[in-house]
Order: sequence, then C-alpha cells, then structure tokens
Amino acid sequence: MRLLHYLAVACLLAGECLAQLPDYYKTVNRVTWVVGNIDKVRQAWEAFGLSDIQEYPNIQLTGEFRGRPVTVYAWQITGHLGNLTIDMIQPAEAQANAYTSFLGKHGDGILAAMHELPSRQALDAEILRMKSLGVGVLQQVTVQRGQVPVTYTYFDTEPDGKFALGLVYAPTKAPAPTAPATVTHFGSVIWDAAAVSAYWEKLGFPAFPMQHATPRADSRYRGKPLSLAFEVGFQRHAQFRYEWISPPPSPPNIYADYLNKRRREGIQHIGILVDDLPKSVAAYEKLGYHVHQAGAWGDVGKPGSGQYAYMDTDSAGGISVELVRSY
Repeated sequence: MRLLHYLAVACLLAGECLAQLPDYYKTVNRVTWVVGNIDKVRQAWEAFGLSDIQEYPNIQLTGEFRGRPVTVYAWQITGHLGNLTIDMIQPAEAQANAYTSFLGKHGDGILAAMHELPSRQALDAEILRMKSLGVGVLQQVTVQRGQVPVTYTYFDTEPDGKFALGLVYAPTKAPAPTAPATVTHFGSVIWDAAAVSAYWEKLGFPAFPMQHATPRADSRYRGKPLSLAFEVGFQRHAQFRYEWISPPPSPPNIYADYLNKRRREGIQHIGILVDDLPKSVAAYEKLGYHVHQAGAWGDVGKPGSGQYAYMDTDSAGGISVELVRSY
C-alpha cells in the first residue's frame, strides 16, 4: 500500500503520469443498473436472456455519498446477459444516495460501468489519481456478501462523461461469465461529442474521433423510411466497445428521442450480436416489443457489412436492445 501511495504522490509532484490509464480498465467487470421496479424489469430481461440470477432482497450498503455518511437499503439481483454481468438495484426511498439521485433525475438506466480492482491499494491509488485530475468520488459503499465485503466506488464523471466510472473491489474475485460474447458494445448518445471525448481523454481513456454516418435508403424509424445523417465515434479499450452517437434533433430518430425523453445524455442501448436478425426480431415481437429503428452499413451480406434493429425495450429498464447481424 505504501509503495503505491508513494508512486502516486511521486507522479503528482512530478506533474507526470496523471492520465496514465491503469490496466484494470481494459475489462468491464459489470454494470450498475438502477431501476424503480425491479420485479417488472427483471421479468422483461429474463425473457431477453438475463440468466444465472442471484437475488439479494434486502441489502444494506454503508459508506459515503458526496463525502457524507450514508446507509443505502436496496433490493438487488445479479445476473448474466451473455458475457455481461449486471447488478440491477432498486433503492429504497430513504436517505439521498447515488442510486436515488440517478432515478430522480433520469429514471431507469445504467448508472455505471464497473472495473474490478486487484487490491485495496490499487483503489486508494486510483482515487488519488482521479482527484489529481479534478474528479472526486460520488459514492463509495460496502456490502457483505456472506463473509466477503465488497466495495463499490463511483466517480463523479456523469456530468461531463455521461456515465459514472465505477470500481469494484472484493478480497475474493467473482467468477467471470463463461457465456459467448453476445454483448458487443454500449451505445451512448450525446450532444457535444468533442467535449465528452476531451473529458475522457483527460482521464487517460482513448479519444473517440467522430465519423459522419451518411443516410441509407433502407433505414427506417417506427416502420417509416428514415433519412438520417449523424456523427458516431468509438472507443475500444475494453472487451466491450463504447459507441458514442451525436444525432441531429430532426428528422425524428431513436437517439434524439432518448435525449429528449430521458432528459439526459448517456448509455442508450446495449448491442447484442445475433446470427439471424429476422428470427431474433420476431422473438422480441412475440414478447410485445417492436422495432423502433433499423438500418444497415456496408454492402449487406459481404464482409465488413451488417444490419441492425433497435427494439423498444426502453420501457423495461430505460435501455434499448440493438440486435446486430454482422457479416
């Protein structure tokens, strides 16, 4: 612990290493998904493929929220959506905390992408590094999992980075999902891409230069033809790709819908790889969810091309599913 502390201090004094990204950010351990009605959202996402669910009906998390002592009472489930681990949390209406604050501002949705730390010393060092970059801890809480204490640290990155950067530490590591890599990316929508990219670059993450996506004749929005040009950029520092989309306010499109309806910028969809797009769409439609927006890229059917369909699953948890067929 002392060595890591001294190294961090040395970097601060030298004015160097401030934006050097630790290796544990190369892997997303899980996401923290906050919901107002966990029973409703769980039922829907189980039908979408959420599996291996563990229930924690009455948990107590203790720590600090914005530097003040906090005790959070909540209901939680943990499950796997293919290769993605999801912690779904419904906080009780009590003392203010990161979960209730997120729900009050934005409704259901993904609060944070979490990265697993190798040690408590690494946690202390990263808090110090982030502080040197002007980023404080939004909330740090600990919960008992049997005999093992698990600590969740959320940095206050959402205002500028559009989601909270999170760290999870436990003396015993949780087993990683063994399912195929069906989840490919997290898709966020934002207004000012240059500002968001510069913010993450300041913290040591790769920038995401934006590219212009031109309209395609086969794009559709709510079943009607869509001529939509927008800007899109990518980060590929982890096993899940981060996609950043900056849309125009018109014509109507799923991205602008999210920005206006949710009153926020942030994670709008999860990308899921499928082998048969029509069959997968039909399975969702059988459950009562329909195509919100669809399109393609490249010369469909040839290497480097693909098709996609956004399903209107945001009514169950605030997140859309993007079904992706990649050739």
